[in-house]
Amino acid sequence: MTSEYEIKKQICEIGKRIYDKGMVAANDGNISVKIGDNQFLCTPTGVSKGFMTPEFICKVDGEGKVIQANPGFKPSSEIKMHMRVYKKRPDVKAVVHAHPLYATGFAIAGIPLSQPIMPEAVIALGCVPIAEYGTPSTEEIPDAVEKYLQH
Repeated sequence: MTSEYEIKKQICEIGKRIYDKGMVAANDGNISVKIGDNQFLCTPTGVSKGFMTPEFICKVDGEGKVIQANPGFKPSSEIKMHMRVYKKRPDVKAVVHAHPLYATGFAIAGIPLSQPIMPEAVIALGCVPIAEYGTPSTEEIPDAVEKYLQH
């Protein structure tokens, strides 16, 4: 079994990858991993995902309440969205929320990614719909994505 510290390192590595690939800018995006029945690791709010270290990572319960966080760090402001995903989809073990440039452009234009262009995307993703806008850190975002969380 992978240690909690190793999972924290992996979260930091994924954060660096999405930052380096331009899928997040500034302090955008967030990552979480389910590590137990009611325990999750998540990235902190207000921190660039490209420059995190394991000490930045917070531990929360299934309600998003802090179990452990080092001084100066609090869980992602979008932890409610992550918790909704885990609640509605028990098969999901991790969530990565990024803002890829082209996907964001299509979303702003109101164009869902529904055309099957690459077989890999069709098999892995299917149609990528557009969720309604929600105010960050509120229940609006989890409510907007919930209808897309079916199997």
